[in-house]
Amino acid sequence: MTDQDRSELIYDWNVVEDLTPPRHAIELDDETLRDGLQCPSVKAPSLEDRIRLLRLMSDLGIRYANVGLPGAGPHVVDVVTQLVLAIRDDKLDIEPNCAARTIIADIAPVAEIQQKTGVRIETSTFIGSSQIRAYTEDWDLQTMLKHSVAALKFAEQENLDVMFVTEDTTRAHPDTLRALYGAALDSPATKRICFCDTVGHSIPEGAANLIRWATEFVKEQGREDVKIDWHGHMDRGLGVPNSVAALRAGAHRLHGTGLGIGERAGNCPMDLLLVNLKLAGWIDQDLTKLGEYVELTSQATGVPIPVGYPVFGRDAFETGTGVHAAAVIKAQQKGDEWLANRVYSGVPADDFGLEQIIRVGPMSGKSNVVHWLQTHDYEPTEQRVEQLFLAAKDADKLLEDSELHTLARTITTETP
Repeated sequence: MTDQDRSELIYDWNVVEDLTPPRHAIELDDETLRDGLQCPSVKAPSLEDRIRLLRLMSDLGIRYANVGLPGAGPHVVDVVTQLVLAIRDDKLDIEPNCAARTIIADIAPVAEIQQKTGVRIETSTFIGSSQIRAYTEDWDLQTMLKHSVAALKFAEQENLDVMFVTEDTTRAHPDTLRALYGAALDSPATKRICFCDTVGHSIPEGAANLIRWATEFVKEQGREDVKIDWHGHMDRGLGVPNSVAALRAGAHRLHGTGLGIGERAGNCPMDLLLVNLKLAGWIDQDLTKLGEYVELTSQATGVPIPVGYPVFGRDAFETGTGVHAAAVIKAQQKGDEWLANRVYSGVPADDFGLEQIIRVGPMSGKSNVVHWLQTHDYEPTEQRVEQLFLAAKDADKLLEDSELHTLARTITTETP
């Protein structure tokens, strides 16, 4: 089947209206090893696992990674130093950045690590920006500006590149943002400005509105060399659509974490963001190691992968339903894995190093049983098919392979 033939098999309502890709390169910043580790259920990954995750990020084309907040203490300084050295010595295609509050005590350790390793480290200096936060903390705008300007001057003196970050940007007044980002854009150290949906307040229209405002503001300030980042959370379950909306509105770089781990309901899932950017045709890197990245994130942090998690959950490409399975089996019988991966799936499993799996259970048809027997090297005799089919109908869930093997072997020994 030709590509033209295949294109005629799927009418794509996603592109009936304009789905023009961004004119600029799409950049990604992985926060798994910093913001992700603020997840309440997380365990701290070993240094070895952190380095393995960095290698996978590099393989997946994720070019930036936040490796920690050194201002948290000597232990974090040591871990961050080891991660930066691994990036340098393994020649990973990763540029590291570190989080820091807008205080010199947080920024100084980043400068020391940069000097020690010889690797440039972007400093993500952050400060709260919403009125609700300022009221709670008894901050006034002048105090916030004072801290921000002092931090920026120190970073400039230490030859650090700065990404100036405001927390809770999606609930902040534009006058406050104008003052804070204005101060940041006055500093030559500022290379990026980041807009955060810290508490997951935004919907896609809100994300787009904010990034369009940011784009115009950067132009007004004559700093079009400065790039715009979007950092989203999952409190409303909108991490991916918000990120895509921010990208289409002009954001250059999007943040996310493996498996969406992070505070409360988590961050935008980096893996699902990559899946959607790939399916939109906006990125073209090889993502066959993406499942390994998700699995390692889960194993290293102790956060389980939900069975129904899109693409990488156990159930994502499994079916025990007769009608669905029959369609997949017919596609495979045509010798067309492209077809088999799409006839009952909006996400082609093979693009991400995965495959369709046909299982046997109470909602299965005999075609499920025949397929299972053939793929496990059993002859699908009438007796064997009938007994496995009846066992499946009597079960209250999908049968495990071990159960099916036992049944299939038993029938073999009873057959003359």
